[in-house]
Amino acid sequence: VETGDKKVAFSFDASWGAERTEKILEILKENEIKTTFFLTGFWVEAYPEYVNLIAQEGHEIGNHTLTHPHLNSLTGDGIREEIKKVEQMIERISGQRTTLFRPPFGEYGNEVIEVATGLGYKTIQWSIDSLDWQNLTRDEIIERVTSRAHEGAIILLHNNGLHTADALPGLIDYFHDRGYEILPISELIYDQDYHIDPNSGAQIKNK
Repeated sequence: VETGDKKVAFSFDASWGAERTEKILEILKENEIKTTFFLTGFWVEAYPEYVNLIAQEGHEIGNHTLTHPHLNSLTGDGIREEIKKVEQMIERISGQRTTLFRPPFGEYGNEVIEVATGLGYKTIQWSIDSLDWQNLTRDEIIERVTSRAHEGAIILLHNNGLHTADALPGLIDYFHDRGYEILPISELIYDQDYHIDPNSGAQIKNK
């Protein structure tokens, strides 16, 4: 998001494992931070207690498809089914109706966007990939994110990255020490009167 305000969003994709999720939630709670968790259907099915906990802690839940497929290889009906099925699972367990959608692997085409939009979703990418999924060390994650920090950043993290929870306090301190507010994605992005920059993919407020 192109903004003149010192605001960023942390987002956590959940598509494997949960043993580090509670530690992440504890750190966020200690720092009074709300974030966005994008959940896959097979993760929701395996860890309904954590879906509930994420919602109870006041975090935003986003849709990350049912099975984490390559959406560009699916038909429109297939894309729709991937989104709707996990939407229903999340709402049944947590009571939250998802309105943000993150395509697996960051892959999308016109049909993916059109189907998601037709279902009432905003499609969300990221501007900083922490690469925590590559098992970077705590310090490498912090260095990678902070060296790319900018106003309006959406930061990609994972709930079960090997060193994500260890890096999280350092990331929070970095942004707070510089006067940044850390928000859920829906509180960072523009809801209306904006356009998308075709080169950067960033939201820009209409003048």
